[in-house]
Amino acid sequence: MIRVVLPAHLRTLARVGGEVQLTVADPVTVATVLDALEECYPMLRGTIRDHGAGRRRAFIRFYACEQDFSNDPPDTALPGPVVSGTEPFLVVGAMAGG
Repeated sequence: MIRVVLPAHLRTLARVGGEVQLTVADPVTVATVLDALEECYPMLRGTIRDHGAGRRRAFIRFYACEQDFSNDPPDTALPGPVVSGTEPFLVVGAMAGG
């Protein structure tokens, strides 16, 4: 099981209280995790990635095991601790402003 932590506004939209657990087929990549997330929670489609091109939205970031995966290709494999469920995959709403 892959553990995914969502920012508060997406947890509200998905109607979940904490982190979500997903079954993701191998290989576990950024794209396969997001595909599984959108499959289980269709109301999140278009909030993390745009509908057309599937690119990450500008103010969303991805982290796992203290690494930033936000600008990596979607087929980037996630670290072993994320795959084993020891560490979560974090979807973070970026902060902006002054």
